[in-house]
Amino acid sequence: METLKYQTEINASAARVWDVLWNENTYSKWTHFFCPDSQMTTDWEVGGKTYFTDSSKKNGMISTIERIEEPKYLVFKHLGEIADGVEDVTSDKVKAWNGSLEAYYLEENNGKTTLKVEVDSHEDFKDMFDKGFKKGLEVIKELSENH
Repeated sequence: METLKYQTEINASAARVWDVLWNENTYSKWTHFFCPDSQMTTDWEVGGKTYFTDSSKKNGMISTIERIEEPKYLVFKHLGEIADGVEDVTSDKVKAWNGSLEAYYLEENNGKTTLKVEVDSHEDFKDMFDKGFKKGLEVIKELSENH
């Protein structure tokens, strides 16, 4: 497992960037590059359930919030996957990556925010994350600065 790191500078407050990241109206715009109809459903509780799914909610990932302090950071721990509506947190396939972290850090200074993303990845997913976050961060920057 490798920790991949991505970063961008945004001319907007951390609160604005946070809203673009997690608001249901903008979330799917920047995550589109990972899954065209991506959705996130969460209870916003540390140790609670968070689901990253397609629009059918039958396929995706099961995660939990490891740490959160709005609008400074949000760290997810990935627990398993959902396939055809069935949750899997115990198979050997899932055990190869469960427990991996995906973290978002926002540092505001003089009205500008540095957004840093760190994600634990298996080698097989490195290209997907590189392409997805490169394009996704561009969208986050654009939405945060211009809307």
